Amino acid sequence: MKVRSQQANKVNVITLGCSKNIVDSEVLMGQLRANQFEVTHEAEQSDANIVIINTCGFIDNAKQESIDTILRYADEKEAGRLEKLYVTGCLSQRYKDDLEQEIPQVDAYFGTLELPQLMKKLEADYKHELIGERLLTTPSHYAYFKIAEGCNRPCSFCAIPLMRGKHQDRPIEDLVKEAKRLASMGTKELILIAQDLTYYGLQHYGERKLADLLRNLSDVNGIDWIRMQYAYPSQFPLDALDVMNERDNICKYLDMPLQHISDNMLKTMRRGISKRRTVELVDTIRQRVPSIALRTTLIAGHPGETQQDFEDLYNFVDETRFDRLGIFTYSHEDNTHSYTLEDNVPAEVKQDRADQIMELQQGISMELNEQKVGMTYKVLFDRKESGYFVGRTEFDSPEVDNEVLVPATKDTFVRLGDFAQVQITEASDFDLYGKLI
Repeated sequence: MKVRSQQANKVNVITLGCSKNIVDSEVLMGQLRANQFEVTHEAEQSDANIVIINTCGFIDNAKQESIDTILRYADEKEAGRLEKLYVTGCLSQRYKDDLEQEIPQVDAYFGTLELPQLMKKLEADYKHELIGERLLTTPSHYAYFKIAEGCNRPCSFCAIPLMRGKHQDRPIEDLVKEAKRLASMGTKELILIAQDLTYYGLQHYGERKLADLLRNLSDVNGIDWIRMQYAYPSQFPLDALDVMNERDNICKYLDMPLQHISDNMLKTMRRGISKRRTVELVDTIRQRVPSIALRTTLIAGHPGETQQDFEDLYNFVDETRFDRLGIFTYSHEDNTHSYTLEDNVPAEVKQDRADQIMELQQGISMELNEQKVGMTYKVLFDRKESGYFVGRTEFDSPEVDNEVLVPATKDTFVRLGDFAQVQITEASDFDLYGKLI
């Protein structure tokens, strides 16, 4: 079929999945721009002649979203509204052979570490000198900041090593260079991400270097907040907490996915830590950084999870009172160790357990938020929406945590991407409301 005339070398990049994928797309877009391509990101109305889909392959729902998106653009190509369609990312890494057979309309599939090959397919140069050169898809005042790739942990349920490979650190000097460039562009908040932040340094330097990295990034002029996500609990580098206390621009915030608490489940999940050590670690973190906001992620319904295991988890959440919490129902992922086990917790039981945990957390969050009424916080404003300026404190990450809403009246104005002092006047279970002071 004849394809309609379109602007040459215009690419629309579609990103699915996690913040690590967002960074990968931003790096891809930077390479494309350096090769004189016109680039858009997730444009609904686009005259691009090329679409690149950066897929997620983490769990069933994410995989289905990726497949549906590929099929949508395959139909666009069949209808003559698109010249070239390329697929990259985790799903492509994990199921390339199957995808090539099932969706042959795609011109080529690439894995997570095959950006040079993708650029070559586009008849473009992969420019090694572009360290830290990205086109941000987030608001310019914050950026996800990937410090490492891959993972060496043996967690039984996780397919990430299959898609991302072994842990590979990025050198501190490269990360500082990227941070300086982002700061020069107006970025004020770096959100440090990796599959495992706490492993940082072991591959490149032979020892854990997260604390050293934090100090170096903290010294970059213009960076007001540095936030840590995805910290693994086993062998947690406590010296990173010392830096958090020393430096005002390191947020008193830690995202540490624990996944479970019963010794039975921790052993089955191959987490490398016991209930006792987990409880001790949480207590130590809170003692050393008393004002810290702790976020965690849990899994409900892993193979072998008994009612007693779940009750242990429920009681742990009730007693620990995390500031932020998310929970997934277990997804039976092929080629993982857990896939060799019987997926013996019925889907409705998994969901019911997850719902019980979230209902409990909703009450905890409400109580913690109510304690903030009358207090004043430094807030970074992200957007304006439905008559409110919407921002976050240092205790909240974008998209997954609490937000602070300030009414946008004729007498109230804040510039997006700026900080302001806000007094909290009202609380709900997952949001705060306030006024400028």
